[in-house]
This record gives sequence, structure tokens and C-alpha cells, in this order.
Amino acid sequence: MPVNLEVPARETLRPVAGVDIGTAMAGLRKANRRDVLVMRLPPGTAAAGVFTTNRFCAAPVQVCREHLAASGGAIRALLVNTGCANAGTGARGLADARASCDEVARLLGCEPAQVLPFSTGVILEHLPMQRLLAGIETAVTGLGSGDWLDAAQAIMTTDTLPKAASREVDVGGRRVAVTGVAKGAGMIRPNMATMLGCVATDAALPQALLARWVREAADVSFNRVTVDGDTSTNDSFVLLASGASAAVVADDAAPGAAPLKAAIVEVAQQLAQAIVRDGEGATKFIAITVERAASPAEAAAVAYAIAHSPLVKTAFFASDPNLGRILAAIGYAGIADLDVDGIDLYLDDVHVATRGGRHPAYREEDGQRVMKQAEIGIRVVLGRGTAATTVWTCDLSHDYVSINADYRS
Repeated sequence: MPVNLEVPARETLRPVAGVDIGTAMAGLRKANRRDVLVMRLPPGTAAAGVFTTNRFCAAPVQVCREHLAASGGAIRALLVNTGCANAGTGARGLADARASCDEVARLLGCEPAQVLPFSTGVILEHLPMQRLLAGIETAVTGLGSGDWLDAAQAIMTTDTLPKAASREVDVGGRRVAVTGVAKGAGMIRPNMATMLGCVATDAALPQALLARWVREAADVSFNRVTVDGDTSTNDSFVLLASGASAAVVADDAAPGAAPLKAAIVEVAQQLAQAIVRDGEGATKFIAITVERAASPAEAAAVAYAIAHSPLVKTAFFASDPNLGRILAAIGYAGIADLDVDGIDLYLDDVHVATRGGRHPAYREEDGQRVMKQAEIGIRVVLGRGTAATTVWTCDLSHDYVSINADYRS
């Protein structure tokens, strides 16, 4: 079961002016579930994205990069399919991704380079193109009848719940919506953004500003979560600005720019944390904060060393305060000149370690009290500088192994 995560209420997801949503049940892998999503965007929409650094990146990732470059970010549609990642599929995979964009473009009356394709699912399998093309036609026919919750449901794979979030802010006296969806539960350690994610606003932003904001939002949200340490072949996060609200943000100093950017970051962080809360087999949601590091990179290295340790993650699943495992992870995080005598370790409000060893007042029953909680905070104070970061992760349970062993069954 997800950790303190519920299906978002449909009425809380603000529509983004100019964005039309259509979905279809194409039977790409499983029957009777939404597995194709089409978003139609108005002329003038700006788009920017960040994508996986995995060298075995999927065909749709390659095509997305090509189309963003060719169109200058002037995108008119998004296409998402689940059930098949179209990764590890060679020349045929690229041809299939381009053919799917051709079909969307034909039906919407735009250029193929104005369509961004996204795929998620099993790697090393080809898209069932006949079913996908039929699903695209159905989704386009239904454009405008779907909403953001439908969109979130249409991009799920092993997710147990749809993931969506929304905010509304004032930009220059106009109300502006920021709404987004994401999917992901396993193969989660993004090295750029998220598994699949899309956040849209109806403000107007120049593409250059959008491109910087999407990177900055990713770095404090999707680039700070991990479930299992695996970076997917298909990770993609796109930020859209339809401009349909008539609110304009020309640069960071423009009226309303700060609250709009904050709303985008909040939506991205809520979606990223939802992925961890719905991590495959997760029973605990864990926030790891590293403080007083020499640099942000050093803080992240320590946080991820803890978050990726199977021994730490299994101890949290068992509610076993075997907290020396955390110290061991800090020690192998790659800081060559680390002075362990300057480190303090906290488990929520419990001071566990100081000056290179166990805190004199620490009692194991206090550690176990915290370990039994569904939500747990780890705080590491390195005593080396002023940098800090937080990484969100989950425990590692029996169910994670079962889910991934049976993934294709």
C-alpha cells in the first residue's frame, strides 16, 4: 500500500487553459485500462524538457530531443503510451516513435516536429503499432472530454495510484493554473528529471526561461528521489506554458514570476514525493537531510549513499534500529577527507551518534520508536560547510522483489 498517499480529488486539479486532454484504452499490454494519452496544446505554447542520462535512452527520448530542437520548443501536442517503453528497439523503434508522431500531427493538423512522444513499460519490446495508432485516433476524438486525473491514470504502469498535483497563483493580477502529472514506482533514481512527468501552466513564458526553470525544478524534486537506485531509459520531464491565461512572465524579475516558479517547484516536489510514497513494495517514506556539507554535491552524495544502501533500506522495513548501517553509508560516500568526529546523526528527534560514536543518551528503544513510524526523518550534520540538501526515499520490502520478479507476467 502507498505510504500516506491517496488518489487526488478530481475537482482539486485545476484545468490549464488551452490544454485539451484525451485518453484511450488501446490494450497495449492489459485490457480495460487507459494506456494512451494525447494532450493538444494551443498555438504559441512553449515547451522545454529534461531527459534521462542513460546512454541506452529510449527511442521516444531521442525523438523528443530532436523535435524540441527542430521546433524551437513550439510544441502543439504530447503523446504518451504505457505498456511498452520502446527502448532497446534500434532503428525500428525510432521509426515507430516517428510514425506515432506523424499520426498525431495528421489528426491535429500540425507538424510532426511539434509532437513530443513518451513511452513507458517493458524494455526490449516493439510497440504494437496497429493498436497504438487506433488508440491515438480514439484519444484525439475524445480531446476535451478528459481531465488531469484521467491523464494521470493513462500513464500508470506499476503505480498503484495516479499521481497529480495542482496550484493556482496570481500573476500580474490574473489567476494562473499550474497542474501536473507523473508516473513511477520502480526503476527510480532519475539522473535528470522523473520517469514520466509533465507540468503545465497557462501563463506565457519565453522558451529560454522555461528551459532554465525546468532544470531548476527537476534538481530540487525529481533529481532528489530514489526508490531503487536504477536510472530508467525513458526518464522525461517536460514543462509547458500555454499562454492562454494572457498572463505573461518575461523573466525572473517580472511581476508574479517568483510565485509562479514556486508553484511549479511545489507541484514537481509533490509529484516526486508521490512516486516515492508509491514505491514498489514501500511501507516507509524516508526524508534524508544532509546539513553543513562543503558543497551541494557532497551533501547529495552522502544522502544518496544512505538512500541506496540495501542494508539501510531493509532495516527500515523491519523497523530494526541497526543504525550503524547509516554511519557506514556516510563513510563510503566518497568524501576522502571526512572527519567522522565532526558528524552528528539524528533519527527524527533522537540524537543517535556524535563525535564518531554512539551518543551517550541514545537508547535503542527510542530508535525503534521512530523506525516503526510510516514517515521517518534522517538528519546528518557533517560540520564541513553551509551546503544542505534533502533526498526522499523508501524502504525495501519483500514485495519489491515480488513485483519486479513478476513484472512481465
